[in-house]
Amino acid sequence: MVAEIIATKYPQARIVFLAGSVMRGEGTETSDLDLVVIFDRLPQAYRESFIFDEWPIEAFVHDPETLRYFFYEIDRASGVPSLPAMVLEGVELPQSNALSATLKQQAQAVIDDGPPAWGEKELQNSRYAITDLVEDMRAPRSRNELTASAAKLYTLLADHFFRSQQLWSARGKSIPRRLSAVSADFEAAFSESFRAVFEEGNTEKLIRLCEEVLRPNGGWLFGGYKLLAPESWRKAGYWGTE
Repeated sequence: MVAEIIATKYPQARIVFLAGSVMRGEGTETSDLDLVVIFDRLPQAYRESFIFDEWPIEAFVHDPETLRYFFYEIDRASGVPSLPAMVLEGVELPQSNALSATLKQQAQAVIDDGPPAWGEKELQNSRYAITDLVEDMRAPRSRNELTASAAKLYTLLADHFFRSQQLWSARGKSIPRRLSAVSADFEAAFSESFRAVFEEGNTEKLIRLCEEVLRPNGGWLFGGYKLLAPESWRKAGYWGTE
């Protein structure tokens, strides 16, 4: 089927990488196919979603220069190596060639370099955000507000765990898999802590886990935290005046 997609939609592509959960053997009945499609040259990179023969397809369409930009300026800057991982793990179609080998080498180099290191500013911002959500969870006004706070905390806590150790992070459904790869014990504690909140409304384990994650970087942070807006964030004049 993928050969048909290439022939129909991307006949001039130099190489296509087939990646994602289906290729890892983790697909479900609603999983899509992820394609990284590489042309010699494009006016601009793009992403498109479509249905082909009843299969949902996500295509990330690039040339070598746009792919390199996304590797470094988008994915590496975000701390989540989405495209490098897809290229590195992807199956080359219709077959491997010199370009695909080069792109896989570049993807490996990005992965090996790791994400940009968090400095004191990033650590303080993360500590404050987690502390603020935990304070909301200590005495929530309702179960719905507790659920909302925990849902937001899910990504923030995982991100702090990874980035405070200068490790690649993850987003959404990839978080448990990434946590397992780094520490199966932490993933088990993480998942159980959030399960207790979502299913039982019990915050004890999650608050304790947050404290443990923040401790190496100074622990909770509220009093004394200060976030400066850029100096350029101003408009001349006053409301109600010409």
